[in-house]
Amino acid sequence: MQIKSLHESRSTQEIGEERISNQDEAALVRAAVDDPDAFAELYWCYLPRVYRYVYSRVGEKHAAEDLSALIFGAVWEGLPNYRERGSFTSWIFRITRNKVNDYFRRKRADIPLEQVSAAAAGESDPHAWLEKNETLGKLAGMLKGLDEQQRELLRLRFAAELTYVEMAKVLNRSEGAVKMALRRLLDSLKEAWEVSDE
Repeated sequence: MQIKSLHESRSTQEIGEERISNQDEAALVRAAVDDPDAFAELYWCYLPRVYRYVYSRVGEKHAAEDLSALIFGAVWEGLPNYRERGSFTSWIFRITRNKVNDYFRRKRADIPLEQVSAAAAGESDPHAWLEKNETLGKLAGMLKGLDEQQRELLRLRFAAELTYVEMAKVLNRSEGAVKMALRRLLDSLKEAWEVSDE
């Protein structure tokens, strides 16, 4: 299957942030094993979240696009072996994390999370741009102080927009442990932010 050509055939406005119900998702996954059109629906449904997560890790548009294509190629190849024991979203993000980790093993470079903001650049108002850059610089300093596990919690929750249940499955932790870790992390970031404002 030609994932890149499939991606290029759709305009940016057509790539939705659609979420499908678990029941519809299960039926679509079963159909996607033999039906490229059903796989295309899964692709368009998950592409934005997978791409954001990948970009948050690699920080480079072309590398994120290439990795996203590899990820969906692996998903396509793995579909016949997928068993509905957990969430399909968790399964995709385990593949995604593994492919990104493989990329870094080969590349031996890690892009800081704060560079994700470069993708959103393009402010037309110079004052807004300066304020935004100041805020991002402050945030970048705080993120540098986090360990990899803490940054991964933030990526999965905010770049990939996973639920706590999905995060728990991806991280092989309990939902309660994930909620507690993320809550503590966000509280400490909020506290550090407020202290730095004083």
